[in-house]
Amino acid sequence: MNHVANQADLISSARPEASREAIAALFDLPFLDLVARAHEVHLRHHPRNAVQLSTLLSIKTGGCAEDCGYCSQSAHAKSGVKAEKLMNADAVVAAAREARAAGSHRFCMGAAWREPKERDMAALLDMVRRVKALGLETCMTLGMLTDGQARALAEAGLDYYNHNIDTGPDYYDRVITTRSFQDRIDTLERVREAGMAVCCGGIMGMGETREDRIGFLHALANLPEPPDSVPLNALVPIPGTVLGDMLADTPLARIDEIEFVRTVAVARIVMPDSQVRLSAGRESMSEAGQALCFLAGANSIFTGDRLLTTPNNGEDADTALFAKLGLKPLA
Repeated sequence: MNHVANQADLISSARPEASREAIAALFDLPFLDLVARAHEVHLRHHPRNAVQLSTLLSIKTGGCAEDCGYCSQSAHAKSGVKAEKLMNADAVVAAAREARAAGSHRFCMGAAWREPKERDMAALLDMVRRVKALGLETCMTLGMLTDGQARALAEAGLDYYNHNIDTGPDYYDRVITTRSFQDRIDTLERVREAGMAVCCGGIMGMGETREDRIGFLHALANLPEPPDSVPLNALVPIPGTVLGDMLADTPLARIDEIEFVRTVAVARIVMPDSQVRLSAGRESMSEAGQALCFLAGANSIFTGDRLLTTPNNGEDADTALFAKLGLKPLA
């Protein structure tokens, strides 16, 4: 145990970079010790009992050329999700107004693409400008970007760009084959060079091991700068997707709540300044599990009853949970 404690002590809140060995040592700490340490780090870097509220809207659904095994919007999946056209900007702005009225601080727009086409850029830039004019933080996830597209989004005022690495580099090709792990790193570099904040996280419960989750957090923490936002998802297994069908036969491959909380806690310790967001899969978590995630350093959630094409906790459920826990939306 002394070896574990000493390795874990290699990570300080002032140094987000961490070795795989030190991250593994954190995972091996007794659960209560790990959560306590993560909570201490959280209180040094973030407001107490405050959670950022974000809303995610699918602005272009279905028909994506990528073969991500978790995604119902992939053209390779047999999930029944139909390919749709890019939403009208007026409809997107109306949804953003509703999100602001419901207390959201950030409005995220997601398109099911491998990358945006140049013919769509004018509409996307219009959405960014108009949503930002409402006083909301803006975020988009559009797949891979060219240098010029990244600069154009930044010049339009986009605050955050989301591009998840999804999992650790050693497990990546078990999930996706149509683009490489390095492709994702390259897009993150373009986003950073354009001056936008990076939103980057991944999905747990896809059949990966703890060692893969260690590799996932190691990759995030050792980017040139840790992501400003780190969305952590628990897989929502959707029939007709590769992983949804696999996990229907092997449900024990799904991550349990205690291991998910461990992952949140380690993410908080190795990326102390980042927003750590509970994302997809939260609707299937118990209230106690969500409370432990907040204790372990999660300080952002998606609100509303849908995340792209998957269910999410509704506003009423979140309001009731916040009241029980004494949490408040981040101003």
